[in-house]
Amino acid sequence: MINVCIAGATGWAGRALVDGVLGTDDLVLRSAVARSAAGTDLGVALGRAALGVPVLATVAEALDGVQGVQGVEGLKVLVDFTSHTVVKANTLAAIERGVAVVIGSSGLAAADFAEIDAAAREHGVGVVACGNFSLTAAMAQAAALLVARHLPQAEVIDYASATKADAPSGTARELAERLADVRPPVVERPIDEVHGLREARGAAVAGVQVHSVRLPSYLVSTEVIFGLPDERLTIRHDAGLSAAPYVSGTLLAVRLVPGRVGLTRGLDTLLFEHG
Repeated sequence: MINVCIAGATGWAGRALVDGVLGTDDLVLRSAVARSAAGTDLGVALGRAALGVPVLATVAEALDGVQGVQGVEGLKVLVDFTSHTVVKANTLAAIERGVAVVIGSSGLAAADFAEIDAAAREHGVGVVACGNFSLTAAMAQAAALLVARHLPQAEVIDYASATKADAPSGTARELAERLADVRPPVVERPIDEVHGLREARGAAVAGVQVHSVRLPSYLVSTEVIFGLPDERLTIRHDAGLSAAPYVSGTLLAVRLVPGRVGLTRGLDTLLFEHG
């Protein structure tokens, strides 16, 4: 059995993950983190019957509470679907306690992931981070990385709701950084040579230009456009209205992360490693 704590358990994705974990035979939900519902039972916080799962205000409290219960095996995995303001601190708190982490929250940059990877290796635990845990998003990213081996010029467009706090999305940031890992991006006219407003060319993420659109009616959509003279290739992923597509990928990561050391980025990495 793998004992799990979900941070952000009362949120949009967290609620779906709670049901996902409860529906398995090999995962046990031991605690949850949700500041607004701290001190209650998770079931009650979700408007249903009590589950016997305590809700704590912080990750440190949730991890330490379970680790200290006599006769109960300690937590193995923290799943974080919180926000860009706390996800890094949550992750490092878990790593310091020898608890593996699955990160579904967005907003972390390459430097943050480098720090997380170093901490995870120092403590001998695994971390899996993914901008989008849906199967179709993983396939879109894998396809884009394959194309990037042969087409050097690409830009990413990130669509999300008007109220999304971070830009670009975690999906778009991860895609851009991993495209740059495949080969250095080519920008035909350097951004510092652009006349007018250089900001109109988007933000450079690992050298890849990323454009974030924030409008009502979008949830999360990400596309990468590759260009050659007289032809283009577009790979696009569109998310639906529910969090259901993210559950199976997250649970796969939860099952695999205890056997890893250091940071692994991308659901596609796990999928192709394990067939």
